[in-house]
Amino acid sequence: MAYSTSTTAGQTVQEIINALPGLMAVAVVDAQSGMALASHSNSPNINPETAAAYNTEVVKQKHKAMAALKLTDEKIEDILISLTHQLHLIKLSADAKKFIYLVVSSRDTNLAIAREVLRETAEMLK
Repeated sequence: MAYSTSTTAGQTVQEIINALPGLMAVAVVDAQSGMALASHSNSPNINPETAAAYNTEVVKQKHKAMAALKLTDEKIEDILISLTHQLHLIKLSADAKKFIYLVVSSRDTNLAIAREVLRETAEMLK
């Protein structure tokens, strides 16, 4: 457990764990530095701190692509990466300074429920 519930990031991670107890991993990430502010993994194969750093680049590149396409009236709601057995979701905070990175089993998790949990908990990151 790499979080404390005395921080907003830690409280967010705890809320997600409570709502999705079967999750594989979760992290609240500083979108500029890539540093995990709070994280948790139920899988020995997933290091959420490492994933946070790499997924920060995904978010930055998507922002660059949107700028190149002149999508100035759009903002990223979430990013979904579907793997063979896993779903990786990235949900940005309203100010896009932080994001939640979530890994769940594609077989055991309802995507709509996972997205709703992320939408609700991202509001805590204001």
